[in-house]
Amino acid sequence: MGMKLKGGILVFGLLWAGFALGMVGGGDVEFKMEGAGPVLFSHDTHVGNHFLACTDCHDSLYTVKAKRRHVTMDQMAEGLSCGACHNGLRAFSVKDNCQVCHQ
Repeated sequence: MGMKLKGGILVFGLLWAGFALGMVGGGDVEFKMEGAGPVLFSHDTHVGNHFLACTDCHDSLYTVKAKRRHVTMDQMAEGLSCGACHNGLRAFSVKDNCQVCHQ
């Protein structure tokens, strides 16, 4: 294998790795709510902007394989689901901030 080909493979590999590492998986997830507007969860915001690792939420708070279970706002205020971080200390509180999440 020639030096130019090896160099080209190396450059391609580095570019591909940088692109792959820059991607955020999961996309946006919409949660439809009864009695309130839907919540649009953005993986880009949480992972890309706030530098959370996938493992910060999966599988500790949420499992990929499990069916979604309903969590009330009172339960979130007690630290379940989104309330684990959105407690007013780590991130804005789920209490009295309905319009931030519910569209």
